[in-house]
Amino acid sequence: MKLPNIKNYISLVKFEHTVFALPFACIGFFLGYYEKPELSFDWILLLKMLLCMIFARNAAMGFNRYADRKIDAKNPRTAKREIPAKIISPKKALAFVVVNCILFCFTTFFINNLTFFLSPAALFIVIIYSYTKRFTAVCHFVLGLALAIAPAGAYIAVCGNLSATPIFLSAIVLLWTAGFDIIYALQDEDFDKSQSLKSIPAVLGRKKAMIFSSFLHFVVIIFLFIIYCFNNFGIFYISGSLIFSLMLIYQHLIIKPSDLKRIDAAFFTTNGIASIIFGIFFVFEMLL
Repeated sequence: MKLPNIKNYISLVKFEHTVFALPFACIGFFLGYYEKPELSFDWILLLKMLLCMIFARNAAMGFNRYADRKIDAKNPRTAKREIPAKIISPKKALAFVVVNCILFCFTTFFINNLTFFLSPAALFIVIIYSYTKRFTAVCHFVLGLALAIAPAGAYIAVCGNLSATPIFLSAIVLLWTAGFDIIYALQDEDFDKSQSLKSIPAVLGRKKAMIFSSFLHFVVIIFLFIIYCFNNFGIFYISGSLIFSLMLIYQHLIIKPSDLKRIDAAFFTTNGIASIIFGIFFVFEMLL
């Protein structure tokens, strides 16, 4: 069998989906320096943080593809993924996961003690997610928690502790991710039921699942306002939050229970752009 090349592994982990969590990691990183101006900016630390993001996400997505390989093979939507399509073997995918786990922990060792001590817990969360949909519909929230590590972890990398704002940011990422993952799961509602897999759409049905997703994103908007109320942020934060909120609303307007044709636009395009714009505006707010 032909050896998989780097493009296959990039496709395996959907590297382009890094746009969801990476901007929030950058927010958490710069927020640390914003709240503690006595610290000197460290470009090497920024590189370490980015490497941690890459290694943790590679491990999470690689293991998800490994754990779900038999399920993916049965689902017409996912049957062409690298493992069921025999582009990457299960053993090579698992080896890829192990290497990234080791690199992640190794990198955290050179950041600070708290980051290093928390690294096994972070890996546990991002990896255990792959099994949660087999027994609980709150799997969407576990995925949200996995991504929510990004802003808090980046802040800890800088400060060695946590404050209220990065905690609220992590809560925003958790609820935002759970909300759009529920929307994404709408397209697999029937398949999940046939395989006894748990998801909010499979349990509640499309209409109630979409209402629940809307509620989660409404809470996100409230948390954005709370962050504004308790910080001395100005026009950049307000603008970024407004755009982010409008894009959350937009994705709920283009998806209907009877029409899921624009799921990709709602899931990837809208949320990816929203995350990048919010990250840029938030970082500008702290820098300027």
